[in-house]
Amino acid sequence: MAPGSLVAACRSLALSTWLLSFCFVHLLCLDFTVAEREEWYTAFVNITYMDPATSDWRTEKTECGRYGEHSPKRDAKGVVVLPASAQHDRLACDPNGRFAVPMQAVPWVALIARGNCTYKDKIRHAAAQNASAVVIYNVGSANVNDTITMPHSGTGEVVAIMIPEPKGKEVLSLLERNITVTMTITIGTRNLQKYVSRTSVVFVSISFIVLMIISLAWLVFYYIQRFRYANARDRNQRRLGDAAKKAISKLQVRTIRKGDQETEADFDNCAVCIEGYKANDVVRILPCRHLFHKSCVDPWLLDHRTCPMCKMNILKALGIAVSLRKKEKKRTL
Repeated sequence: MAPGSLVAACRSLALSTWLLSFCFVHLLCLDFTVAEREEWYTAFVNITYMDPATSDWRTEKTECGRYGEHSPKRDAKGVVVLPASAQHDRLACDPNGRFAVPMQAVPWVALIARGNCTYKDKIRHAAAQNASAVVIYNVGSANVNDTITMPHSGTGEVVAIMIPEPKGKEVLSLLERNITVTMTITIGTRNLQKYVSRTSVVFVSISFIVLMIISLAWLVFYYIQRFRYANARDRNQRRLGDAAKKAISKLQVRTIRKGDQETEADFDNCAVCIEGYKANDVVRILPCRHLFHKSCVDPWLLDHRTCPMCKMNILKALGIAVSLRKKEKKRTL
């Protein structure tokens, strides 16, 4: 394979590999972004209670809740009830704990703080006592208004939502003042959140690194081959230049005299400078018997080593061998 062909092939392979790497990783990112997604629903939370100071009924409705992952997406309504345990154990983690359920047979909603046990345990304990819905308010979050989609598989058909900490403490404050609060939960907005999982990120990152290493390997190979080819070419050029100087030193040199045939008008001009010969001009005579001004033809011969007119190789004509070994030629590929 010719040196130019190999260099071009290396360049093409390096560029193609890099482009394939970029496209492949881009497709992987798109694929995983679409594959990993979370669907969740907000919940409207409407609380109704009588203000003891004015005896007026107050109603507050906000879209602050979020349905649990395994909760049925339906409406629910009932009187809000706290765990009947001691003040420090209102987290509903004790399976034997009870709720302060009203004496009347009315639907009720359990209000429980987050913490100490799983969402599943809290919801199951309330559902076992026939709660129509379970509301868990978030505590300990960096952002007090945060809610999450709670995982709670195996809790049956009870509605479960999470509300932010301020809303939960607002309702808790009313209940601790013995104010009856009725809560109505209705379905809010459907949301579809796309994200890239940690496993996907690791996989895509490793794929990208591997493909980039392949690309870099091809680039390194290309530049090494290019460097070796340039060095070999320079060595050969230096050897050819030295051989050309040796050949030029063996060529005949003559000074034109007045009356020589070269000074006649019908004699050929110098093929390099396209000017005629005059008396006292120094000319170089090549083995093919063509002559030229010495100052014109010597630089040409150093670069081309051939006659400007008939293209005869002066090295071959003078029998000067140039040591360009095949092994060196191969290294230039």
